[in-house]
Amino acid sequence: MFNIENITRKNILQMKAYSSARSEFQGFANVFLDANENPNETMLNRYPDPLQKELKKEIGKLKGIGSSRIFLGNGSDEAIDLLFRAFCEPGVDRAFIFPPTYGMYSVSAAINNVEVVELSLENDFQLPLFDAIKDQLQSAGLLFICSPNNPTGNVINKKAIQNIADNFSGLVVVDEAYIDFSTEKSTLSLLNETPNLVVLQTFSKAWGLAGLRVGMAFASEEIINILNKIKPPYNINTLSQKEALKILTKSSVTEDQIETIKKEREKLSVELKQLDNVVQVFPSEANFILVEFENSEALFNTLIEKGIIVRNRSKQVKGCIRITVGTPEENTLLLNTLKEMQR
Repeated sequence: MFNIENITRKNILQMKAYSSARSEFQGFANVFLDANENPNETMLNRYPDPLQKELKKEIGKLKGIGSSRIFLGNGSDEAIDLLFRAFCEPGVDRAFIFPPTYGMYSVSAAINNVEVVELSLENDFQLPLFDAIKDQLQSAGLLFICSPNNPTGNVINKKAIQNIADNFSGLVVVDEAYIDFSTEKSTLSLLNETPNLVVLQTFSKAWGLAGLRVGMAFASEEIINILNKIKPPYNINTLSQKEALKILTKSSVTEDQIETIKKEREKLSVELKQLDNVVQVFPSEANFILVEFENSEALFNTLIEKGIIVRNRSKQVKGCIRITVGTPEENTLLLNTLKEMQR
C-alpha cells in the first residue's frame, strides 16, 4: 500500500510551513494593513493570491479535476525542483530517467545532490516493462517519463506507465508538456487509481504563454499539500495569473492554433522525407519533429548562417536535429532553404 509519508523527507514532514499574510486571511475586506505593502494603488501593489485559487478553479473545470489536486509553479521546472526537495533525500535516493529525454530532470537532480540512473528505452523509444528494469528500481525516489517525449516526439504507452507505477515504490512523474498536440489522451485519467503518479503540464507550449512561466502539476491531494508547503509563498505573480486566466477564456482560439500546428507538422514531415539528405523523420505527437540527416552538424551550422535556428540533438540521438513546427510561412522558408542547400 502506497503511503506518501514513507517517501517524504523527514525534515519536510516535520517543518512548519511559512504563513504569509495573504494565506492567513481569506475573504473580503476594504482595508489591508497586514502585509506591509505600499498602500498606494498601482494595480500591482498587492501580493498575488498565494494559492492561485481562481486560476486553479478554471483549470480544474477544463481538466475535470479538483483544485486541491492542482499545483501551479513558476514553469514546470519549479514543480520538478520541488519534487526533488520533498521526496528525494540528498545522497540517498535516486532519480530514474529514460534518455533521450528532457535535460532538466538531470540538472535538478544534480542541484539537489541526487544520483541519476539512466534506464534504456526500447528501440521504438517506448518504455520497457517493469520486470525488465525491476533490479534497477529497488530504491525509492523519482522516476521521470516524458510523453510526448522530448526530443523524440512519441507518446509513451499508458499501460506501460501504469505497469511501472504499480510496482515502483517512489513517485512516477509524467511530463506532458506537449500533450495538447497529441492524438492520445492524457495520463490524468490514471490519477484516481495511481496514488504515486504526478502529471506535469504547462501553459508554455500549446497555450502560447512561454513568457509567463506557469506550469501545472496534478497529483493526489497529499502530494499537492506537500508541494504547497515548501513552495515560495508568492511563486506565481499577479500578471501571470491574470494572463493565464484570460487565455483560458479563449480556448477556441488555442484549439484552432493547435490544429494548424498539427496540420503543419504532418505537411513538414512529408516534405522532409523527400529530401535527399534526410535519413529518417521520426513520427511525432508534439509540436516538433526529430529528423536524422546525413550531415547534421554541417547542416545545423549552415542554417544558423542563414538565420534559421533549429536544435542540434546529435549528442542525444546520433545525426539528429529537432525542428519546431513554426508558422506556415516559417515552415515553407525552412523547406525551401533545405532544398537549396541540396543543389
